[in-house]
Amino acid sequence: MLSKQSIRGEIQILANGEPIGKEEIIALSETWNENQEIFFRKMLKQGGSFKIKDIHFSIKVQEQLRDSRGDISAPLKS
Repeated sequence: MLSKQSIRGEIQILANGEPIGKEEIIALSETWNENQEIFFRKMLKQGGSFKIKDIHFSIKVQEQLRDSRGDISAPLKS
């Protein structure tokens, strides 16, 4: 089963085209087998569109800003 910590804040998740909350995803994950849960966790990291148990999910991950060396840049301090 998924936990609230496994679903980060900067991820947008749609189920059948509608936004879905953490609690609803956790409730759905209770009926998934281990392979489906592992696949969902992988998609949370990379994003994409897929289907689990007749529910079409679309995950959009906000990309982190990188500097000229390819390193993830820290937020700017004012």
